[in-house]
Amino acid sequence: MTRPFANQKALIQYRMERAHETLEDARALFEQDRTPASIVNRAYYAMFYAALALLATIGQETSKHSGVLALFDKHFMKSGALPAEMGRFLHQAFEMRQTGDYEEEAELTREDALLTLDAAVRFVEVSREKLMQDKAM
Repeated sequence: MTRPFANQKALIQYRMERAHETLEDARALFEQDRTPASIVNRAYYAMFYAALALLATIGQETSKHSGVLALFDKHFMKSGALPAEMGRFLHQAFEMRQTGDYEEEAELTREDALLTLDAAVRFVEVSREKLMQDKAM
């Protein structure tokens, strides 16, 4: 779905604030030695919100996670607008979150959680840098 935003900068700012808050939640969960699935969930959502902020810069949005991944790949990975690792981080985090949230017998490890958290930190940081470079924030 494509639509122009009435106040694009405010929307982008809001989504990046959500990304940062959710990333802090993931860090806190990791430091408190909480479940890996919870850490992965929050780390993924930090990336998800940052991806939504990037998509807002080009007037793109969708309500589905698969749509966000597809639009992100189309507009930021295929064009080379962001480092290739960013797409890998987002897709891996999505898969890990799916595993942790929906697969009853799957077990994520603390190492899985740390890798996803580290990827989320990098993803949010690179997204913020791109938004600042493009003067979208």
